[in-house]
Amino acid sequence: MQLARVIGTVVSTRKSERLNGLKLLVVVPIDMDSMQEKGAPFVTVDTVGAGEGEIVMWAGGSSSRQTELTTGKPVDSSIIGIVDYVDVLGVRKFDKFKADEAT
Repeated sequence: MQLARVIGTVVSTRKSERLNGLKLLVVVPIDMDSMQEKGAPFVTVDTVGAGEGEIVMWAGGSSSRQTELTTGKPVDSSIIGIVDYVDVLGVRKFDKFKADEAT
């Protein structure tokens, strides 16, 4: 599992029938040391109802097809959790609720 920030959505009216009904989001990977965006954005399937700006956990490859929504689907990455907070070695690196207060 890795962390990413949701930065957008993808709408595709013409796609494989097996993808119908799945929400597609654009995410960018997050560096866990700095909690800053790093790397190129990519498209992933949302299985948990994530929204723009949220930090999410995602899985890639065959692990991305292990959710109820993605089993047997042609997906390569899936959002599998919405992050509330991240603690590393006793230091709080991210807190969703404090980040919400700052906005």
